[in-house]
Amino acid sequence: MKSIDLFYQGEGVGEIAHIELDPDATFAILKGLLAEKHGIAADAMLFLEDEDEPIDEAALLKDRATAKGLKVHIHRCRHIEVTVTFNNETVERRFAPGATVARVKRWAAEHKFGMSGEDAGEHVLQIAGTHDRPAPGTHIGALTDGKVCALAFDLVADERVNGASGASA
Repeated sequence: MKSIDLFYQGEGVGEIAHIELDPDATFAILKGLLAEKHGIAADAMLFLEDEDEPIDEAALLKDRATAKGLKVHIHRCRHIEVTVTFNNETVERRFAPGATVARVKRWAAEHKFGMSGEDAGEHVLQIAGTHDRPAPGTHIGALTDGKVCALAFDLVADERVNGASGASA
């Protein structure tokens, strides 16, 4: 196996970044490289995308990689306390920092607020008190600073533009 593509986000790393490593490297090696590159504290943990527990740092990258590589998250918070408000009702749950915005939205919209998949598709998560609507693939830990392990969202209707795109009727 050639090198493994690693796509990562983390505390202070909002945009998805990329690194390649040898398949026989451990997650501890990856953590050390990321912590040094981004100035993240040594007590940070590594999470695989949408997994609830930190990865065992002794594990080899090749043992968890797929043909597409790996998506990881580095963060000091073990959990992010997430609240989602919709129609004056608020629900809360703890997620690992590597949970995606899409996963949080699905949990809130479909499982807590009882929306159908179609109705949920017409809504997005917006960071409370802002107009920021993070992309579905964004890790929620990338939206926190590592000092406050909490995040509040509003579930809002997605803005749609109706009408023709310049074509005559």
